Amino acid sequence: MRFHRQHHPMHEARMRGFGFPPVPPGPHGHGHEHGGPWGGRGRGRGRGRRPNVRGAVLALLTERPMHGYEMIQEIDSRTGGAWRPSPGSIYPTLQLLEDEGVIAASTEESSGGRKRFTVTEAGQAEATAAAQTPAWADVAQGTVSSWHDIRDSGAQAMNALRQVMMNGTDDQRERAAQVLDETRRKLYAILAESE
Repeated sequence: MRFHRQHHPMHEARMRGFGFPPVPPGPHGHGHEHGGPWGGRGRGRGRGRRPNVRGAVLALLTERPMHGYEMIQEIDSRTGGAWRPSPGSIYPTLQLLEDEGVIAASTEESSGGRKRFTVTEAGQAEATAAAQTPAWADVAQGTVSSWHDIRDSGAQAMNALRQVMMNGTDDQRERAAQVLDETRRKLYAILAESE
């Protein structure tokens, strides 16, 4: 009995670009560089809580003056991609802190007119306290093991899918595609859940 392997454009399109995020660095710095198809955006709710954007901003500003995009990059880097705050959470926080007099902004010509923020004298105590237990530390520690688990499960699912695509009949491949579509919808539904 011969298997007739047919390459259907729809199946191939579903396979292209199907990947998994690298493992973020563990407690001893091992792992892979962050990035990949998930890119770390919008996650980092370690242990069921939203990370403290205000605390993270203030902790970073105790180290040096920064602009908003630098802060996003720093948090992303320090959590191995597990938490990359969106501009929609960073910039309103910066505006609020500036309105409260906790930080001050200066516009630099050399940085394309971007605002660079520093902690004011009035904000020193809060910033120092935030730096003692930075908000990104809990995210980084709390997400590494779950990232490993998700990556392992995803790799096993990918292996099963590869077997179906290589050895299955057209009907089996179509059913596998339906399972993938349903799984994708369920994953997005998880993200859409209110906290």
